[in-house]
Amino acid sequence: MLAFISLGIGPWRNWAVYLEPFEGIILGPQIGFFAALIGSSIARMAWQSSDWMFGVIAEPLSVLIAGFLAKAKWKPVLAIYSIMLSAYFIHPFGRELPLWTILDILLTIFLIYPAAKLSSNLFGTDVRRLSIALALISFTVIVTDSLVRVFLLVPVGLYNLFTLDFGYLQGMFITAAGFSYLEDAVAVAISFLVGVPLLTRILKLGHNNKQE
Repeated sequence: MLAFISLGIGPWRNWAVYLEPFEGIILGPQIGFFAALIGSSIARMAWQSSDWMFGVIAEPLSVLIAGFLAKAKWKPVLAIYSIMLSAYFIHPFGRELPLWTILDILLTIFLIYPAAKLSSNLFGTDVRRLSIALALISFTVIVTDSLVRVFLLVPVGLYNLFTLDFGYLQGMFITAAGFSYLEDAVAVAISFLVGVPLLTRILKLGHNNKQE
């Protein structure tokens, strides 16, 4: 249902993006990917939106990334980032669009390995380490969602589908950058306020089930 609640930040953003880290962590990369694919597809069919392909592709891939990181698999994540970012900068628009608008994406490249290594603490008893690990994964996942959309829009060429020229794209990137950075901060905040209690509760349930 969260997919139907828009944040008012853009044509494709909704509260469902903040669930992506938890889907990947709890369900794993494979099941999480397909669950997100089904959910995002149903939501876009209900919306009947012309930009449906952004969410249908970005959300499952973001959940997949979360699943990989939760299992301490950083190499597939780094490979996905490298491919999409390389394609972006190879494209003429990618080299001309303001670099500061994707600073969070560039920063995430350096957070992938630490996020994966700290994932061993996701279901540990150290709440402080759990908080740090979950914050890193949440930040990486929300930025991945943005990266996939940027990849689809520029290197894949969906801007042609919407007949957007460079000037319009530049204005879009500049306007969206501030909202995107705000989303990053909200995702981290949710990881502390909701994610840590949620995973702690799951850990306790698992411990109680083992005792029984």
